Amino acid sequence: MLNLKLRLTLLNFLEFAVWGAYLTSMGTYLAGVGLGSHIGWFYSVQGIVSIFMPALMGILADRWMEGQRVLSLCHFLAGLFMIGASLYGYQAGANPSFATLFSLYTLSVAFFMPTIALSYSVAYSALENAGLDTVKAFPPIRVWGTIGFIVTMWVVDLCGLQSTPGQWMVSGCLSLVMAAYSLTMPRMPIKNDESHQKTLFEALGLNAFKLFLNPRMAVFMGFAMLLGFCLQISNGYANPFITSFGSIPEYADTFGVQHANILISLSQMSETLCILLIPFFLSRFGIKKVVLIALFGWVLRFAFFGLGNPGNGVWLFLLSMIVYGVAFDFFNISGSLFINQETDDSIRSSAQGLFMMMTNGLGAFVGTLVAQAVINNYVFNPQAAGASGTEVIAGWQTCWYIFAAYALVVAILFAIFFRYKHEKK
Repeated sequence: MLNLKLRLTLLNFLEFAVWGAYLTSMGTYLAGVGLGSHIGWFYSVQGIVSIFMPALMGILADRWMEGQRVLSLCHFLAGLFMIGASLYGYQAGANPSFATLFSLYTLSVAFFMPTIALSYSVAYSALENAGLDTVKAFPPIRVWGTIGFIVTMWVVDLCGLQSTPGQWMVSGCLSLVMAAYSLTMPRMPIKNDESHQKTLFEALGLNAFKLFLNPRMAVFMGFAMLLGFCLQISNGYANPFITSFGSIPEYADTFGVQHANILISLSQMSETLCILLIPFFLSRFGIKKVVLIALFGWVLRFAFFGLGNPGNGVWLFLLSMIVYGVAFDFFNISGSLFINQETDDSIRSSAQGLFMMMTNGLGAFVGTLVAQAVINNYVFNPQAAGASGTEVIAGWQTCWYIFAAYALVVAILFAIFFRYKHEKK
């Protein structure tokens, strides 16, 4: 049993190490090669492919190919395309073509995003076949995924790759390692029983749209999408924002400017710890108050960025990293648990798919593009080309205040329109 848990721990470590190599630092590279105004597209495309690719690969794993082999195939293709994006980035130097770079990156992400759900399925299958309780056995294994994410953030930072396409090379090579390692996992049998196979309609979660006939669930799903707007903003823009302080001599040599990725990794550390608080908060306060806590967490996340700096105001950046765990976990995980409790067994899986579609799919896609428009207006605009470092920072601060105000408005509307009475358990 211990050997199996160690094998699955390494699987989760590698899975999220692939993502951590570029997710929080890619924006700094793009801004440095003149693609700052397109950062939002690189992050929003994750939402688009998350709507349909995990479902398609899930059907492939259910019907025609063992799950660990589909996981290996997806990582192999994702790794090749990511390495291709890195090589093209190095070849193009300071003037890469957006169309070429974005196409290679999108193809990689399209095959990577399904691997998250597939890695979970492989782990669940292995644990169940070993007679273990997944609810108790999997969380300690999954924590190592976040540790893997943090480790590659630090590696990319300390190796000086934050502003280069080398971060994609690290990710691509790890994907190829993961592709090989996946084949060593316990076999995940194909489901030959046609009565238990999901159709594409079911796998996409479309049969769960009947939840919108329930007014309370319709309101919750609507706010899930509105809150999903916030999910990728700081992933895409926190690093280029912090490193932009380097144009001001007072901050050029500060730790935050020199090692933005390490500073941002505190967000993932906070996320890991906040997961442990969810059972208490849900049982004590209920879903409405927990989601409100998450929404006010996003208000503080963005506001602290606007107020802080990497010098004497770095403590505000640290507070922003700490509240991120509350903002992210108290909504994503608590929302998923709420959906699980409130829906019928017959559509429970589809309801989870719909929740992910509304948040990490449509919500993150639209929110990231809106954030891109705001930041392009205040930061990456023709007038900013000749602006001083102080003026650029002022533009960034305005953006963070706008995002904080948005989260505050959503929080107030959620408090008014979402009707839920909690009964303490």
